[in-house]
Amino acid sequence: MDEEHLNGTERIFPARSGEITLIPTPTDSPDDPLNWSRWRRCWHAFLVLLVVAFTAATSNDAGTAGNGMNADLGISWDAINIAAGVLFLGIGYCTLLLSPAPFLYGRRISYLLCLLFSIVGSIWLARVQTTQDNIWNQLFVGASESCAEALAQLSLSDLFFQHRRGLVLGLYVLATSIGTFTGPLVAGFITDSPVMGWRWVGWLGAIISGALLVLLFFGLEETAFDRHNPIDGLDTPRRTTTPPESNLSLDEKNKELTEVQSTSRGDPVDEENPDQKKGKTYFQRIALITPSSSLIGTGFKQYYYRLWNTLRVFSFPAVLYSGLQWGAQDAWLTFYLTVEEDNYYDPPWNYTDAAVGIMNVPTLIGACIGCIYGGWFSDLFVAWMAKRNGGIFEAEQRLWLLFPVAIIAPAGLMLFGIGSDLGWDWHMTYLGLGFIGFGWGCAGDLSMAYLMDAYPEMVLEGMVGVSVINNTIGCIFTFSAQYWLDAQTLSQVYIALGVLSFAFLMTTAPMIYWGKASRKATRKRYLNYLQIRDGYC
Repeated sequence: MDEEHLNGTERIFPARSGEITLIPTPTDSPDDPLNWSRWRRCWHAFLVLLVVAFTAATSNDAGTAGNGMNADLGISWDAINIAAGVLFLGIGYCTLLLSPAPFLYGRRISYLLCLLFSIVGSIWLARVQTTQDNIWNQLFVGASESCAEALAQLSLSDLFFQHRRGLVLGLYVLATSIGTFTGPLVAGFITDSPVMGWRWVGWLGAIISGALLVLLFFGLEETAFDRHNPIDGLDTPRRTTTPPESNLSLDEKNKELTEVQSTSRGDPVDEENPDQKKGKTYFQRIALITPSSSLIGTGFKQYYYRLWNTLRVFSFPAVLYSGLQWGAQDAWLTFYLTVEEDNYYDPPWNYTDAAVGIMNVPTLIGACIGCIYGGWFSDLFVAWMAKRNGGIFEAEQRLWLLFPVAIIAPAGLMLFGIGSDLGWDWHMTYLGLGFIGFGWGCAGDLSMAYLMDAYPEMVLEGMVGVSVINNTIGCIFTFSAQYWLDAQTLSQVYIALGVLSFAFLMTTAPMIYWGKASRKATRKRYLNYLQIRDGYC
């Protein structure tokens, strides 16, 4: 097999020094998202990341409202934990159920549908009266986050080239981190407020969901584009290298494409030039549904076929590895949020809801540092590794950066758990939370970037597999967390969690060693999967 035709192995530095090969190869169509102007791509990415951050926030703020539910309605903490487990199931399995939609009907419809789920779940949370209400609203809230689990990565990969993948996923994980850690923080202040109270956690979520629905309906453009068979015209080969330090779009780098650039921005078209193609109009770009060129009728049979075919992704080791790394972060999240909510209201801390919410600040700071390390820095690192490897990029090169994380993240879990058990000064426990956040920011970023590098034509389906695995792990640990914490001391639990975290992260070693062999072994399966998927729809 030609090494450079193996998925996950690419020559990113051609013979001409100082330039990076552009992957995927762009077309000359003005509707190709890779040809959009820089501000247009950044605006679209901002909207996607805004939805990611918001849905992550709403998925983590119900626990803060739990004290109010328990005090005012008598809803037990066991029932609140069950609702948290249902939330994870809603996220993972709704991601799977919605996965065929972006290919058949365009990306936009799934974002808008998930925001409708968010409105329903948030209003239901605001009006909760019974245990059943509490459980069912979390199913809808979880379903709302499904667009952030796989579709967001697909949308971002539509807009940026492979050599920016670490940076883009770093921003994705950063948005997830901001939502995950500021959601409980804001909810804590709302719950403590004498004017609002815990029900306003739901009402505020519903208001913001509605505002986002309007914003995305008019502002989010469709990025679905058939790169293998561009129906928009202009599929002339393009220049496929660019200086590594540049992050401008192709139309800003090539003067000969000025006319295409002006078309993609909506500028007037020179009607005297018969070779120039017009891009889609604004209303075409924000259509509720952009059907696939191969859609047959309503696409029901194709939808079912794609959904069934997606289950094949669980046979790829990289999907299992990435799901394990990201799922572990959800598992640890359950434990330290539970300890914050159960222990820090009592002596020696005597925290209020707002003070417990502020405990998410060091975790967020650590996550931000982790996203820079696992995102922007990882792009520089793999470029350096590729140069040392004769210009050849291997997907496993990015994974070397996880070894320091395998020390820092477990140490953070132990510091926080032991410090919380023994009543240490807040400096040490908060340092532990910062280390935990660093692991959160790195593990998901680097492992998901590895998966996207290894199987670049299977981005959405790979992320669907990761979401199902990661949220199933989160659900299992959510159901078991309280029982484990009741059975042992915090020190014992968190030392065990630290050992588990180290073991999970160190599965990186066999992945680096056997990763390329795994890609070779699964290449035929991968190509067969793509042929079946694209051949039918």
